[in-house]
Amino acid sequence: MERKLAVILAGDVAGYSRLVAANEEDALATLSIYTATIGDFVREHGGRVFGSAGDSVVAEFPSAVQGVRAAVAIQRALHRRNADLPPDRRMEFRLGLNLGDVVVSGENLLGDGVNVAARLQEVALPSGICISGGLREQIEGKLDFPLVPMGDRTLKNIPRPVPVHRVHWGREDPVETGALGGPLRLPDKPSIAVLPFVNMSDDPEQEFFADGLTEDIITALSLYRWFFVIAQNSSFAYKGRAVDVKQIGRDLGVRYLVEGSVRRSGTRVRVTGQLIEAESGVHLWAQRYDREISDIFAIQDELTQNVVGAIEPEILIGESRRALIRTTDNLDAYESHMRGTWLHNAQDTVEHFIEAIAWHRRAIELDPDFARAHMMLARSLYARCFHGFSDDVDRDSTELRIEAERAVTLDPRDPYSHYAMCLAHFVAHNAPAAIEAAQQAIDLNPNFALAHMALGWARIFNGHFVEALDPLYMATRLSPHDPLAYLILDRIALSHYHLGNYEEAVHYSERGLSLRRAYFNRVVLLASLGQLGRQEEAQRLIPEILTSVPADLEHYWKILTPYVAPSHYDHFVDGLRKAGLPSLSAQRQHC
Repeated sequence: MERKLAVILAGDVAGYSRLVAANEEDALATLSIYTATIGDFVREHGGRVFGSAGDSVVAEFPSAVQGVRAAVAIQRALHRRNADLPPDRRMEFRLGLNLGDVVVSGENLLGDGVNVAARLQEVALPSGICISGGLREQIEGKLDFPLVPMGDRTLKNIPRPVPVHRVHWGREDPVETGALGGPLRLPDKPSIAVLPFVNMSDDPEQEFFADGLTEDIITALSLYRWFFVIAQNSSFAYKGRAVDVKQIGRDLGVRYLVEGSVRRSGTRVRVTGQLIEAESGVHLWAQRYDREISDIFAIQDELTQNVVGAIEPEILIGESRRALIRTTDNLDAYESHMRGTWLHNAQDTVEHFIEAIAWHRRAIELDPDFARAHMMLARSLYARCFHGFSDDVDRDSTELRIEAERAVTLDPRDPYSHYAMCLAHFVAHNAPAAIEAAQQAIDLNPNFALAHMALGWARIFNGHFVEALDPLYMATRLSPHDPLAYLILDRIALSHYHLGNYEEAVHYSERGLSLRRAYFNRVVLLASLGQLGRQEEAQRLIPEILTSVPADLEHYWKILTPYVAPSHYDHFVDGLRKAGLPSLSAQRQHC
């Protein structure tokens, strides 16, 4: 009889029979999504699911630390997903974990070690995690999750008392960390920002290459879910600026900074990188890579792993199954993709979007299976429509949906592809599907600020106004100096508008307008002023709105307002009507 020591996770759904009795099809559909999510997190943390029946799941891990991390990741993801369901349809798993000796029977595991985990799951509250005393000893000092002693418990059919501890898995409230103002507090996990790598080449045209390398390194670090990584948009706010590293650390609320340089000459590239502790300014690690340009992907991976290993080696060892972005072996396609992304990120002119889209298409021509090129083409087409620059919104909307679907098909593990799919669902007026796409993107990359922002948008249009605020606040914390912050603030304002908090809506609309006087920010402000009866202020704003109306207003509004419930759209229009904006009936007719 083969035996081994293993960490066992057992879980089942609290009140599953009630959920099935109330609505069998909905319960089974939710269970299918949630068990798939659990399986993904188990595999990502080096484990495997070896048993499932009905609403239960049983998995094993070779590491106690990774087993508890997986359990916490599962509960956080399911909690986020439950926010999109009515309270009576929410599905809450109870999880129990035990370290024990088990019997190996083919692919199955049996014995006391498995039975104790199953009984611990029964002790856990809905959405709770309970672990045995033996497992607690193995993770002592290795994890930051608070553990609450529950004493020795007599468990069903277990002949001895078992010490039980509850894992407190709730994440930090982004507002409490300073997302909406004031000094930013350091997160409860290793926090890092990657500053734009300096282009040391003689050719200023290579700026796009340095920026693209930086963005890829940020993406790679973000996929380590137990890191807190500042979004690319906020990191790039420091491009070309000589700022003290200590000040940057305070501005972004991070403990570590990565900086470096790139020099490209012919077929050779030199990349330098260094890791700095922001508070002290001490250099913790530095490396120089002199390679052929064809080795650029290996350089990115080595640099990322060296940074992670210098901060917390166990994360590097444990998260071996993290999502890996598929790139291309065609360097010309990769360079075209980087050029297009560089132009897209400017988010400013018609001409830049035309050029960006051309480069994305060029990358696809060179490598039709390059998922990231399809993803970026979809994003650029959406952004062109969103900013009112498209000369044919229907054409661009159709193409961006096709490109987003192609990106997800080619690389279903790329969070950016699911984000592009979320945008495609917006233009198709399928807000419920947009929620699911945003959730998948966050499941794959919890540091993805744009996905959190998209989840907030989608929840607004589904009528989940309170639930929309948390991901919007999280997006702000992940990217505290984002050039697109005006969009996040606008969505926070819109949430408050629909909650009837019109003064708060005015506050956040005005904050957004102080960053960029975008058309939709002004419209939300106008609707809020209308509801408050502040006619004089509203009348001063109307001429500015009418002079900045996109040429294709009807289609523009169709993209911007994919409300599921007509009553929510009517509430929004009611504020504009009270403010005195003309032609509202014509706008409503086409939206």
